[in-house]
Amino acid sequence: MSKEFQLHPDLASSFAWQVDSLYFLLVALSVFFAVGVLFVLILFSVKYRRRSEDERPRPVHGSVALELAWSIIPLFMALGVFTLGAEIYFRMYRAPTDAIDIYVVGKQWMWKIQHPEGKREINELHIPVNQPVRLTLASEDVIHAVSIPAFRTKRDAVPGRYNTMWFEATMTGEYHLFCAEYCGTQHSTMIGTVYVMEQEEYQQWLGGGVSGETMAEAGERQFQQLGCATCHKSESVGRGPTLVGIFGEPVQLASGEVVVA
Repeated sequence: MSKEFQLHPDLASSFAWQVDSLYFLLVALSVFFAVGVLFVLILFSVKYRRRSEDERPRPVHGSVALELAWSIIPLFMALGVFTLGAEIYFRMYRAPTDAIDIYVVGKQWMWKIQHPEGKREINELHIPVNQPVRLTLASEDVIHAVSIPAFRTKRDAVPGRYNTMWFEATMTGEYHLFCAEYCGTQHSTMIGTVYVMEQEEYQQWLGGGVSGETMAEAGERQFQQLGCATCHKSESVGRGPTLVGIFGEPVQLASGEVVVA
């Protein structure tokens, strides 16, 4: 899947279509009543306008049936929307017992992720397709929020407590991972990627091997997976020194000693 910005993200989780259905139902009801009220307002303003200063309106006796209709029908519509929303809510908050447990810690400004097998990631999350995944969330500093639009799910990571969220990806591909809670000056850079993989591919990734890759490709993969690129950026703007083009070259240490990298 494309990682470009999409006005309507992919439906990539088991309950994404339900969330969208409820959302579009609310939009449709809002548009229906807004247009209906506006239409009646304009119609009555024209039809029953006062035509002269001497005109006196006739008494209005009302209609019990009409009063009941516009009270009872919206009531049942509201109860129906509430029922649908409650069903989706409870489903999204109750993780299956066979879900994979993955631990996520937010800090300014990155996501640190650890799999039950010990595999660790920074700003990346690899998961298998068609397998429930439960994230246990925590924060080292301020309130963050894990948001995966393609899965239609978001949950806060709060300091001093644990929070959980779960989802089941239904499509392989790459999807955006955002922090959806303003957490400081670099909040907009606290982003990542969710990689949804086939079961065999995911197990191979957990084992740390990728068939057919060279030593240089394996090193680059480890460099990214272990989060080295977070501090050692290609430009000289990271927390650590840049590592571009220094392999095999003499470099000067803080002590003044010159060594070959």
